[in-house]
Amino acid sequence: MVVVIVQARMGSNRLPGKVMADLCGAPVVAHVIARARAIPGIDRVCCAVPHGPDDDRLADAVRALGVIVTRGPEADVLARYRLAAQVCDASVVIRVTADCPVLDPVVSGRVLADFLAHQPDYASNGEPRSWPRGYDTEVFSRDALERAAREAVTPYQHEHVTPWLLETAGVVRRNVALASGDYSRWRWTLDYPEDLMFLRTLLGRCRPLPHLPDFEELRALVEQDLSIASINSHLP
Repeated sequence: MVVVIVQARMGSNRLPGKVMADLCGAPVVAHVIARARAIPGIDRVCCAVPHGPDDDRLADAVRALGVIVTRGPEADVLARYRLAAQVCDASVVIRVTADCPVLDPVVSGRVLADFLAHQPDYASNGEPRSWPRGYDTEVFSRDALERAAREAVTPYQHEHVTPWLLETAGVVRRNVALASGDYSRWRWTLDYPEDLMFLRTLLGRCRPLPHLPDFEELRALVEQDLSIASINSHLP
């Protein structure tokens, strides 16, 4: 069972409630869910949401989209993933985050296909990064996730899910790079108000959902008008 687990929460120091912000007529999380569902080769999508009343609205919104919701600790996202994988009976987990509303399903599918073909413990398209920030896709086996949950010791390893897999000797890893160049300088993710302005400007030039503009369509728009990228290019 290949399960996409989307981590999402309402809390954010830089942009509180960002995952429920309106993005061209739909909440940010709805864009992410639509793209996660379109990843070729997946069986199920689950959204891993923290416990607590602050995230009830988010959980209800995701359920209304017809997606499984699991609830777990806010700070220990690794434990939240482990729980979601158990509930969904996942053998392979695809990790994406709810602040990536222009995630490309085809790109994510390439990472999954590479993982299934080579059977490492972990695969991604960001080690090192060549795709825009916001295309981040990580794929790992259930066994690797369970081992990480048992052996991770630092708060950072528990908060960010995959550092143990990236840091531990003996973990077999693969990376799927962009062959046509390096676009890692582009911010296509959502952390700051300027990112939301960028995403609204970019997607405002595309057809609305259910259309899912892919990397080539979005790249062409940005390269035709570099003022779009300048909206948030000063951010880290």
